[in-house]
Amino acid sequence: MTWNVAKKAIDYILSHENSFPEKSVIWDFIGGEPLLEVDLIDKICDYIKMSMYELNHHWFDSYRFSISTNGINYCEEKVQNFIKKNLSHLSLGITIDGTEKKHDINRIYKGSGKGSYADVVRNIPLWLKQFPNESTKVTISSEDLPYIEESVIHLFSLGIHEVNMNCVYENVWKEGDDIILETQMLKLADSIIDNNYYKDFACSLFSEQIGGPLLDNQNWCGAGKMLAIDAAGNFYPCTRFAKYSLREKNELVIGNIKEGINKNKLRPFLCLDSRTQSSYECIKCEVAQGCGWCQGENYDTAETNTIYQRSTAICKMHKARVRANNYYWNKLYRKLELEGEREEFEKNKREVKLEIC
Repeated sequence: MTWNVAKKAIDYILSHENSFPEKSVIWDFIGGEPLLEVDLIDKICDYIKMSMYELNHHWFDSYRFSISTNGINYCEEKVQNFIKKNLSHLSLGITIDGTEKKHDINRIYKGSGKGSYADVVRNIPLWLKQFPNESTKVTISSEDLPYIEESVIHLFSLGIHEVNMNCVYENVWKEGDDIILETQMLKLADSIIDNNYYKDFACSLFSEQIGGPLLDNQNWCGAGKMLAIDAAGNFYPCTRFAKYSLREKNELVIGNIKEGINKNKLRPFLCLDSRTQSSYECIKCEVAQGCGWCQGENYDTAETNTIYQRSTAICKMHKARVRANNYYWNKLYRKLELEGEREEFEKNKREVKLEIC
């Protein structure tokens, strides 16, 4: 993205407060690897801050810059200068996938095929010192399923207290992958509970909110409510609708920096909910709660150019996750009851929920 495109995008957003009435905003920089362009990002952030101040915008001092990085150049001087300059309004996550074996399956240098684990892990201590409450995001595919348990425990050992992990929504799954996922999660459940990791660490694979009948009619993701802008200045309902993110369909543009947002093209996204895009089988599924989807993947795999046909490639993986969750929470609460810690555990959960809210 050029500076000129970025400036026009910011000017459009800040001059259309009626279209963006939210009390706060997250300015998210993604790639590729965003920190390769830290000089440009720094210039953009300065312009955003100054513009919000000059306009007396309602987002002034109610904003956050967000970056997800592969962590390779985290310690570079110009990156560190940017971090120190914006620390009070910055969320910065480093993606490390687990053990060296799991991480280096997918995260390799172009040409050499060398894995990047060693170059990332050396930056984790500084990252956690600057962002002690940050989490990492781990994506699971068919090939790296056997490394889930050891990878989560490894990330805990590095000092990362929250590991967000999910299966990809694309149809990459092979026969028997659900059994591997369940087996790995059962092992992980034993490791977390037997070694008391649950007291200070968390993995999003385990959640008490999943596995029951569908309780609400919300859309799973925020597509249509989080404007995405590409390098040419085109607007998308999210980055997953840009051409480079799609395999089968054409990009779905909802406007640009010159003409603004086309609200007629945006309107279908604002009407999305669980029931309008799910099959009868999904709606009536006994473990439907917490079974997610990617709106862009729905669009990419649909029989027509609709966003209202849900992809169900993740179905068996979700059911395996639910079975493993039943084991985890039953075992954990039995242990808490035996050790007289149930009340304290529930109290801590409530405090964490209030803090998040």
